[in-house]
Amino acid sequence: MELRQLRYFVEAAKTLNFSEAAKTLCITQSTLSQQIRQLEQELDAQLFERNSHAVTLTEVGNTLLPHAQRTLCEAETCRDRVRDLQQMLTGELNIGVTFTFSPILTETLIDFMKQYPHVKLNIFYKPMSELMDMLRSRLVDFVLAFKPTTRDDEIESHVLFDNHLAAIVRCEHPLASRRKVTLDELAKYEIALPAQGLQARNAFNSITAYTALTGFRVRIELNEVNILLKLIRQSQLVTILSEATIYSEQGVKAIPIDFPGNEMEGCVHVLRDGYRKHSSLKFIRMLSESNAVRARRREWLV
Repeated sequence: MELRQLRYFVEAAKTLNFSEAAKTLCITQSTLSQQIRQLEQELDAQLFERNSHAVTLTEVGNTLLPHAQRTLCEAETCRDRVRDLQQMLTGELNIGVTFTFSPILTETLIDFMKQYPHVKLNIFYKPMSELMDMLRSRLVDFVLAFKPTTRDDEIESHVLFDNHLAAIVRCEHPLASRRKVTLDELAKYEIALPAQGLQARNAFNSITAYTALTGFRVRIELNEVNILLKLIRQSQLVTILSEATIYSEQGVKAIPIDFPGNEMEGCVHVLRDGYRKHSSLKFIRMLSESNAVRARRREWLV
């Protein structure tokens, strides 16, 4: 049984389409079919049921799939260990990022690419729940996101900086001169909320769940932070985001919400006891020493 055969099997099992799987693997469909047949002969079991309408996994195929995926992950880890031991710092670094971390990440991305030109970076912007699933499946090496509200025994969270949930307004807004804003005051203004599932929205839902306030005037909800900030710059709307979201952004201001439990710690999340690539450790160190992260730390030391 060869790793190549397992890789072909996993891709075919994901797509359940031999033509599509062959294109992804950059091989011919006949080559893929031949390798799958050889694997089935070696296992003395059928892995796929094929007919003119569809391809499905057999019971044996469903049983083999998680073992094959785990074997490929272990082989990839073995290769990364050897590369790192040789101090080559080549290969790929896969980073999961929530939308809020985008402005904080940019500086480190540029510096890292200059210092390590042979490392390919793959950046995935998704909601936190999806990124944590990718981390557990080892599809990303680490995740940049706020600290989750519930503990996960598979994942370690290392704090980069302290942060707070805030009302974001244009600089000319009546709230812009305030040092803090209460929930009662927020209820007086029309609000543009980040969509359900985004971390700032989850945090806002958590703190408002303990109040009697139900009269927030929500005009719009959306999951695209850049558009949300454009709306804020061009109107009297108020949005609710973390302070870190507007790092280096012009024309807007963050006013912390005056309510217990509005803390949102910025974290690096990694698999507990998982292997750490040298490139991953380098990137995290550079990020922790970046101007963007140090600026967040200084604000809360003052």
